[in-house]
Amino acid sequence: MMHQSWLGRESAADGAFVKQDSRWTAPFGSGAGELPVEAGRYRLIWSKACPFATRQLIALRLLGLEDAVSVGLVDPVRPRKEYRDWAFTLDAGGVDPALGIRFLSEAYKKADPSYEGRFTVPAVIDTRTGAVVNNDYDKLSCYWETVWQPFHKADAPDLYPKDLRADIDALNEVIFRDVNNGVYRAGFARSQAAYEEGCTAVFTRLDALETRLSTSRFLFGERLTDSDIRLFVTLSRFDIAYYSAFRCNTRRIRDYGALWRYTRELYAIPAFGLSTDFDHIKRHYHLCCDAGNVFDIVPKGPDNSDWKI
Repeated sequence: MMHQSWLGRESAADGAFVKQDSRWTAPFGSGAGELPVEAGRYRLIWSKACPFATRQLIALRLLGLEDAVSVGLVDPVRPRKEYRDWAFTLDAGGVDPALGIRFLSEAYKKADPSYEGRFTVPAVIDTRTGAVVNNDYDKLSCYWETVWQPFHKADAPDLYPKDLRADIDALNEVIFRDVNNGVYRAGFARSQAAYEEGCTAVFTRLDALETRLSTSRFLFGERLTDSDIRLFVTLSRFDIAYYSAFRCNTRRIRDYGALWRYTRELYAIPAFGLSTDFDHIKRHYHLCCDAGNVFDIVPKGPDNSDWKI
């Protein structure tokens, strides 16, 4: 069982979980202080277990950026170390083939030897230096969707259309607060009141989204957008992880009509389905995040055969 001493650093006095801010947030672009948009220069490190990292892979695959940005994958089960890290044990010899490192922390320390925060995914590494240059889980997907457009495939969808950006940004903020981070506020709460506040926010928002999607194919009608990616990554983990490990057990996504239809329709799109690994999700949340799982038991269910439509 992974110890969770790090939670003390991300908890308020009332026991509420307060997510760590991103440390490297320089945007991609051509202006002063911005990261140059260059094919072949960067490596995106992700985990199939992490929703914020999976969001980046879905966007890359939808946009056809796999040849422009290389990708490295970490093990879903964190190494048993004194601090929160990710390991490249899925690669031959336990070493990332492009970066030559065993742990993600090495790239963080290359960027800032004094860094003491959690080592998080997604993380964009400059392969010229081996250092992290961006770990902005919030804005990163929007960079792939906009300033990386010169490298998009010919038929790439417009996931962040200019005419909807204000509405997408507003909805994304709500989705993050109540859904993406809401499940963590419930799961990592250190008081009954903080847990109940997080859990209530999750299901109040899911109920509202159920109503919205009962008359709409996607969150913005027939247009697939960045908001759909952000919502999907939490919905796809819900029944298998958050319902049990995070005690978000008022309802399952399967118990909703529109949300379940919506989630399965997105899963049927290759970029979403190929980026979703139920085994990695289950092992990560139950072995690394469930403080009550003292014997490291991975649940056998649920049965995911009903995901295909």
